[in-house]
Amino acid sequence: MPQLKVLIVGASIAGPTAAYWFAKAGANITVIERFPKLRTNGQNVDIRTAGVTVMRKMLGMEAAVRAKTTHMDGINFVRENGRPFATIKATGNPDQQSLVSEYEIYRGDLAQILFDMTKDNDNITYVFDEQVASIQQNTQDEGPVTVEFVNALPTSDYDLVVACDGATSRTRALGLGCGVREHIKPMNCWAAYFSMQKDIVDGSTMGHAYSAPGGRFFGLGLDPSGATRVALMAVNPRDDGDASLPFREAVKRGDDSLRQFVAQHYKGAGWKTDEVLEGMMEADDFYSSEFVQVKPPTLSKGRFVLVGDAGYAGSFGTGTTLAMAGAYVLAGEVGRHKGNLEAGLKAYEVQMRPMIDDLQKIPPFFPALLAPQTAWGVWLRNTIFAFIAWTRILEFAQRFFAGSFASADKYKLPEYEWVA
Repeated sequence: MPQLKVLIVGASIAGPTAAYWFAKAGANITVIERFPKLRTNGQNVDIRTAGVTVMRKMLGMEAAVRAKTTHMDGINFVRENGRPFATIKATGNPDQQSLVSEYEIYRGDLAQILFDMTKDNDNITYVFDEQVASIQQNTQDEGPVTVEFVNALPTSDYDLVVACDGATSRTRALGLGCGVREHIKPMNCWAAYFSMQKDIVDGSTMGHAYSAPGGRFFGLGLDPSGATRVALMAVNPRDDGDASLPFREAVKRGDDSLRQFVAQHYKGAGWKTDEVLEGMMEADDFYSSEFVQVKPPTLSKGRFVLVGDAGYAGSFGTGTTLAMAGAYVLAGEVGRHKGNLEAGLKAYEVQMRPMIDDLQKIPPFFPALLAPQTAWGVWLRNTIFAFIAWTRILEFAQRFFAGSFASADKYKLPEYEWVA
């Protein structure tokens, strides 16, 4: 049987993970990325549940992740004067994680680990500064997909095109014949991320979380280099129409306009806000994103398929797990159904659908608890958290509740036989 020729679009997390498993299935893979080099910036992400299962199946990955974790001992929730009123720490058990993950790692570090694990594989070729211009499917005989590119790559035929280029995937629009924002459900949240090249948390090994009225939240964490990583998250009421529209308009106007928009939104929020905003203006790794869910009617069309955020951007903190699990299951099912790509793609969706539906659920009241809208709401949330921490109820409850979102055994992934 001829070697399967696969094009993967996107080199962040889902893309290299899919490349790894397709190579194990004996395919020939080209991974393209629209940026000129691997993006190694980004906020902290968690590997949980099925993501832990997949990680442990990838030779050497767990050790590599452990060597690059954020090394934060937990999270301090602080008042406007900077004094902690509640603390959450890790359980110390990677198979029974708390709200603080045992595998918390910066997105860029995880992308670098996955790239390093795949870049020297003879069956995998990476091409940067490249995008898909068009996708033409052969609907008559179900033959290869013809792909035209924007820059240097020549027009080529592929047996399968895999979109792994994020929630606002341009490739999804081409492959499904839809608009870029079609099948996107706004969560009325947006975030900005950057690093400050100084320590503003006094050497603390704890992350610091602060909330101000207006749904304004930010978190600070010291990374091993001595820089302070900052995440600003703006949370609007879920029933407030498309409240992220002003943010998207600022994105369209360019980076300077966006920074000014973020600064205006957070003006007067208290605690270390002024220092943080000053650092944002000088940061050279500033970037932003809108929180959305992606819910297309199907994960594939012909020989085109979606993986990760491009197909099922999830709830808060579930994207990495879904991306890693989806990449593994897709390659596994295509390999299991050799010679019948249609059956393999259908089996992929059947296997992933229950996990997607579960992990796309937004926990009740979570946005309101994370970032209350009113001063009264912030005071009430802080008071409740302080009482829970004082009584150690959370510590007790995590022993029982944490497994529902952390146990590596929660989702039973199939076992596959790999060629390589």
